[in-house]
Amino acid sequence: MTEQFASKSAAAIDHARAEGRAALVGYLPAGYPTVQESIDAGIALARNGADLIEIGIPYSDPVMDGPVIQAATTEAIANGFRVADVFDVVAGITAVTDAAVLVMTYWNPVMRMGVDEFSRRLAEAGGAGLITPDLIPDEAGEWFEASDKYGLDRVFLVAPSSTPERLDMTVKASRGFVYAVSIMGVTGARQSVSSAAEDVVARAHAAGAERVCVGLGVSNPDHVREIAAYADGVIVGTALVAALRDGGVDAVGQLTKNLSAGLGRAAADA
Repeated sequence: MTEQFASKSAAAIDHARAEGRAALVGYLPAGYPTVQESIDAGIALARNGADLIEIGIPYSDPVMDGPVIQAATTEAIANGFRVADVFDVVAGITAVTDAAVLVMTYWNPVMRMGVDEFSRRLAEAGGAGLITPDLIPDEAGEWFEASDKYGLDRVFLVAPSSTPERLDMTVKASRGFVYAVSIMGVTGARQSVSSAAEDVVARAHAAGAERVCVGLGVSNPDHVREIAAYADGVIVGTALVAALRDGGVDAVGQLTKNLSAGLGRAAADA
């Protein structure tokens, strides 16, 4: 679709593309294990090869998160995380890095704060936009309005089960990139990446998506290399959260560096 402003997400993916590689997108929950540590971990992501960063809002009733991310978000909530804290996390990362920082959230916390207020505060924090796993374009009228008003990207999800009509609608509604779910189910590191991922990306590109990033199940450089051969970006979540849990911020930086080694298209084509 036509973009009326400079999309931070699109710019980050296009920058990676100009370097002959896919973009690396890293996910971390806000407030895990503390707000400051989630800021530090996000900075470590950016400084070790992540082009885009997803900051997830901990939610008490997640529908898509696997056990590792659920445990982390439960701990963040127990440690006092509040939804408004996500803006401090985004601002803390954008203040010192060039990474595009998006917030991934179920829609209820946004509605509770107010779509316009949430969008305004995200933009003021330097955020690039929202990834909304449980919001479909036909129910996103308020979000269309607010995202246009504040210059934010809106990232919707497509899956192997998406009908041609749903895929077409989602691609047209998205701005920045389209999030392709590679498997049906919840998040979690897996031994192999679903073969359905390549088909979903091809279908999204055929529907007009300029940038498609693949998530769910990516956990090692071989997965990254495999996906980088056909997708515009590779999304890693569970493996990074586990690294933060087991080894702290330094482990996040090291894993990010290792994962980024699989991004080059030359490596993917070899």
